[in-house]
Amino acid sequence: MQRESNLKNASLMARRRAAIPRGVGQSHEVFIARGENAEIWDVEGKRYIDFAGGIAVLNTGHCNPTVIAAVKAQLDLYTHTCFQVLAYEPYVELAERINALAPGDFAKKTMFLSTGAEAVENAIKIARAYTKRTAIIAFTSGYHGRTLLTLGLTGKVAPYKTGFGPFPAEIFHAQFPNALHGVSVDESIASIESIFKNDVEASRVAAIIVEPVQGEGGFNVAPPEFLQRLRTLCDQHGILLIADEIQTGAGRTGTWFAVEQSDVAPDLITLAKSMAGGFPISAVVGRADVMDAPAPGGLGGTYAGSPLSCAAALAVLEVFKQENLLDRSRQLGLRLTTSLKKMAASHRCIADVRGLGAMVAIELCKGGDIHQPDADMAKRLAAEATQRGLILLTCGTYGNVVRILVPLTASDAIVDEGLGIMDACLTAIQAV
Repeated sequence: MQRESNLKNASLMARRRAAIPRGVGQSHEVFIARGENAEIWDVEGKRYIDFAGGIAVLNTGHCNPTVIAAVKAQLDLYTHTCFQVLAYEPYVELAERINALAPGDFAKKTMFLSTGAEAVENAIKIARAYTKRTAIIAFTSGYHGRTLLTLGLTGKVAPYKTGFGPFPAEIFHAQFPNALHGVSVDESIASIESIFKNDVEASRVAAIIVEPVQGEGGFNVAPPEFLQRLRTLCDQHGILLIADEIQTGAGRTGTWFAVEQSDVAPDLITLAKSMAGGFPISAVVGRADVMDAPAPGGLGGTYAGSPLSCAAALAVLEVFKQENLLDRSRQLGLRLTTSLKKMAASHRCIADVRGLGAMVAIELCKGGDIHQPDADMAKRLAAEATQRGLILLTCGTYGNVVRILVPLTASDAIVDEGLGIMDACLTAIQAV
């Protein structure tokens, strides 16, 4: 297929607007031509440092050579059968590897799908099949996907839920603990107890789903005490605990699963994004007895666990082992938070620096007042950064959080260059 030469971002944006619905948003009016590790070049030849990582998909970087080689080798063998029709060994091996990585001193099983939302939906299906219960408890500011069920679970209205209701019934939202914004662990647990008293009896709740670190919600870290008390509460009432590790998983936080750092073993864990280095795959891993609850045919999907994606995911595991990326994630997280805290000392608008491992963010507020979130400042920072060759993303309940998801394979020099651009951008936009 021939494509026009001398492509320009502006002309491609015009074509995009004419051909693609406006509901498919775009953070930056930039079209990529190629990517390598933590750097990308657009169609006009401009270089950017990638602090977005395809929204947490590229922990092993753009076009990781080990991953690409594995996919190329798989391409020569077979590309698709539908696992439910003709099975293939890479699916089985990947399930065995994920089972071994998941926390918990019990037998585990894993199934694969294509997207994070599919993984969450299937985790809910499995929980309902096992418990014979229907209700689900999620949390404020949580994000779980864009399908109707996962939108129901998501604890943020704009832009995700606006105009798409009604959503599935029997979903309730408790308060996520956030000390910075005045919600303690005690208050969060009390809000669950309040749901039991006012909305649905505990005996009808199938599962509580929680992100160990909220992604779209603003990189709010769940305190270990909170996750431990959730585990106790679930055990007390026969409720399953689901950890949504779509964004935190695959080593982003310094352990393969973030929940490991709380010494908590969920009944089910969802995984996607970086597990295959940019190839579409997701997973549900959990207690074998729970995973076996649905009858044959109740789980699966035409493209679920694609052979190409399984090959990529196995290669990602090898890259993590060969390059010691879990340790790198912890080192990178320390480098990021140390630099950003120094930046905060010079820029009052940075009200908080937080994260877990290399999942790090800053919260921007007017004059550093946490009660005055500054979404406009966050947007201006991201826009100015793009002009200067750095890709950033905003997030958070109030849109005032800027998150960093740079590939774990990025060099210190590239990371420091990106942080320098952030510092210069903050200076520039506050001088206007």
